[in-house]
Amino acid sequence: MVPLSAGGMFVPCGSSAPPDFEGFTLLLPAVSVGNVGQLAVDLVISTFDMLKVGYFYTDCLVPMVGNNPYATAEENSTDLSINAEVYSLPSKKIVVLQIRSPFVKNKYRSFCHTLLSWVKSSKCAKVILLSSSHAYQRDDQQLHGTPLRYLLTPAIQKIVGDLMQRLNWKEMEKIPAYPGVNDTEMVLHIPGGGITKLLFSESCTNGIQMAVLLKFCSEGDNIPDALALVNYLNEWLQLIKSENRDATTTCLQWKIPHSWRLLFGSGLPPALF
Repeated sequence: MVPLSAGGMFVPCGSSAPPDFEGFTLLLPAVSVGNVGQLAVDLVISTFDMLKVGYFYTDCLVPMVGNNPYATAEENSTDLSINAEVYSLPSKKIVVLQIRSPFVKNKYRSFCHTLLSWVKSSKCAKVILLSSSHAYQRDDQQLHGTPLRYLLTPAIQKIVGDLMQRLNWKEMEKIPAYPGVNDTEMVLHIPGGGITKLLFSESCTNGIQMAVLLKFCSEGDNIPDALALVNYLNEWLQLIKSENRDATTTCLQWKIPHSWRLLFGSGLPPALF
């Protein structure tokens, strides 16, 4: 078993004591193809107007700073946001770590170890990683049916495995390590998934209850992919209660963050004409 590093990187907002996350579900994105996980997390934070309770201080992510992406009025539009922030929703026992910048080269493993150390020290009940994978690198068997997949560590399999079967979800397929040469050795392959495979493997090794929810997609306008992924999450957690299972109805209930207006840049400057 890989030893987890001591301590954590969580820094609470202001001078308040660190919030209690015992029994909470930690939701976070992988920085993966189309930024689908990050967009899905944006929808959760925005919809429930989640309170920012702290920051994740780390040298594993590229530094960045910007305006408040969830601004609702002029008063909070100038609040600053950084590369990794923590939001809480005590009423549903959800804590969210939103990651807004890519990883520094060769820092993936260091980040995974420290993150899992914080998960253990904060006594989170489980971790859900929202991710994505390149649609064009799917195996033949992955071309059929839904583009959504899930993975469960052994620690959480015995708790929610039966539920996933009842939801009729498809588990991420393993593919041959050496196609056409040796089809007996099967491996997990998540191209474009960023830290997904590494974090999942480390969670398996360290007995962490983790579920990965991912969608096959391509780069482009990934808002529909984000909506599909967050609806997939909602099927399980029931964050938004719906009388029927119509995904379109649920889509209309997610609150689009104000910052998404500039997702593809601002409009053309009038001076050009």
